Amino acid sequence: MLGLWCREWVRYPGVMIEDPKAIQKSPQLVRYLQSPRSFGDMRYPKDRPAYTNAKSFADMSDSDLLIIAKAEGFVGYTTAQNMDATHATVQWNRELDLNPTNGVDIRRVVPMSDDRIYESALDNTWTEHYFRLTSGENRFLVVRVECAGRLDRILIVGGDQFYFARNRAKDLPATNPPSDSLSALITSTHATRAQIIEFLDCEFSVGRIRGGRVPWEIQYSTLPWREGKHLEFVDLLQAQGSTGDLKFQAKAGESWTVPCNTLDARDFEILFPALK
Repeated sequence: MLGLWCREWVRYPGVMIEDPKAIQKSPQLVRYLQSPRSFGDMRYPKDRPAYTNAKSFADMSDSDLLIIAKAEGFVGYTTAQNMDATHATVQWNRELDLNPTNGVDIRRVVPMSDDRIYESALDNTWTEHYFRLTSGENRFLVVRVECAGRLDRILIVGGDQFYFARNRAKDLPATNPPSDSLSALITSTHATRAQIIEFLDCEFSVGRIRGGRVPWEIQYSTLPWREGKHLEFVDLLQAQGSTGDLKFQAKAGESWTVPCNTLDARDFEILFPALK
């Protein structure tokens, strides 16, 4: 499961997968990056407008905000059980989520080939087909930033691809009964425009490190105006000589850790500017 994946189609509930009528193209653009432990997932409706003239929330109308609230983004760590050559039971533990969530997804994963998997609900009510865009070439890096014990930002690198998430300033409000989506939360709390922006003011982005119009180019994001832009977070990271270590430009109260690093010194020289 290592590497960057896209979802190609989903199966209609209750229909056998062998039936071609059961398959529909994914209504969402989905990108999922898995490192040896940490994962990031970002998705939004394929028919979302491009908002090419928008530079911030200020350029979005109230109806625009409700459209981008339909996106999904989550990041955390992955564990697996009951693994054999035919399937595994995989648990995605969410540490940061764009939407209200119970924090855990448990699904069955069936490998169809080296680069294709089926992911199904445990009760078989739906199945998704994922295609691997890149394996990550066993070159992974995870950088976490926590503030007061709360995940604030995380960068996951897999080969030439990256996933970046930034937390909102404060957690979403709890509702009773719990809201199952950000759109439902906005409705149930009768959120004002300012409150909706607070709910949306976090980021889940996927991009490529080289080969784009700019280094570390964001290709897809839950915030439309971030697409095509350089990921500024990496400017806070610098290679420290030829040791393969990183130096962080951390602020007071921030805790920076690198829980995963399979890069070598040459990778760091390419990915991050060396200290003078």
